[in-house]
Amino acid sequence: MSGFAIGAKIRELRIRNGLTQEELANRSELSKGFISQIESEQTSPSIATLVDILECLGTNLRDFFNEATEEKIVFTKKDYFETENLDQGNKITWLVPNCQKNDMEPIILTLEPGGKSSEEEPHNGEEFGIVLQGTVMLHIGDKAYKVKKGESFYFLPFSRHYIANNTTKSAKVLWVVTPPSF
Repeated sequence: MSGFAIGAKIRELRIRNGLTQEELANRSELSKGFISQIESEQTSPSIATLVDILECLGTNLRDFFNEATEEKIVFTKKDYFETENLDQGNKITWLVPNCQKNDMEPIILTLEPGGKSSEEEPHNGEEFGIVLQGTVMLHIGDKAYKVKKGESFYFLPFSRHYIANNTTKSAKVLWVVTPPSF
């Protein structure tokens, strides 16, 4: 496996998991110095030690060495997943597959005239959207905000919230939620 930098990949996984070298060392019962030496390619871990480190980083040997599982960056329509709720007059298009593992979740919400999204309970995180077509009413708690094509919204979802289309034309919203909840 020429050119495969174990240390660099461990460092990348550690950072992606939000861990310091010391935190990874503590979790894997190794010294911070040893983790540092592995990451700088000064030493190589035994297979058993590598298995322990990878377990602490939420992966395994097969996935670690399988370069074909490189993170996908660009998504096309064939990657999208759609669900339609005829009762509520909405269609949700998930733009990034398996978003539950990510920090944010982008969707396109299409609302027919009189349609609405599901009411979401209060939660930690942030919500952002931009109206791509039509006009919608953003309901947050007991307040409602009119948002027209080209306008965006941002709020902390500490109250029940949903989006409704009270017009006679369909509306489309790019809606991004963190953490994923759709």
